[in-house]
Amino acid sequence: MQLTRTIGFVFVEQAADWEYALLAAAAVGWLGARAVILTPDGEPVRSQGGVLLAPERNAEPSANVDLNAVAVIGSDLWASPQAPDVGPLLTAVAGRGGIVGGICAGTLALARAGLLDGVRHTSNGRDWILTHEPDYIGQEHYQDVPHAVADGLIVTAPGTAPGTFAHLFLSALYPDRASEVAEMKAMFAKEYVTSLDGTPDSMLSGAA
Repeated sequence: MQLTRTIGFVFVEQAADWEYALLAAAAVGWLGARAVILTPDGEPVRSQGGVLLAPERNAEPSANVDLNAVAVIGSDLWASPQAPDVGPLLTAVAGRGGIVGGICAGTLALARAGLLDGVRHTSNGRDWILTHEPDYIGQEHYQDVPHAVADGLIVTAPGTAPGTFAHLFLSALYPDRASEVAEMKAMFAKEYVTSLDGTPDSMLSGAA
């Protein structure tokens, strides 16, 4: 019998809809995960697409002891002085062996928590992280690639790579179901296998 794994999705105002949709749908619909919507204060937020996201919980570690993984979804708010601190939740999940992911500006939350200091990672640019997080010391491990990067428990991606983010996040969370995760990747990668003029497209090549 396979145990249900619980993923917390952390949203703030103006969260990017395209950055979580494939991950959430594949995790829940195909792999049987449970998705939990979180906001820092437990209040509803509205996505960039105008979707009202009603959280089940706030982002306090004590309210989320059941999480096997957490994904911080991008929003311009993470790059602003008003960005909330969700570091305690992220470090708590990582500390018990859970997967911690960040995509686009959501990677700033991981940088502020010190979770990028010693692992290979990516984002919207090394200098971009430094601009918004001057205390970031993980720059020597930054990977300047267009796809997601996984290193141990940490999965990161630029905002343009929701597909490889979903693939590597689920690969880390479900090492026992690698064939199913690979099938998901192959299905969605078909769109990018060849460009319109017939030339091979390497968009997803880094997530093999």
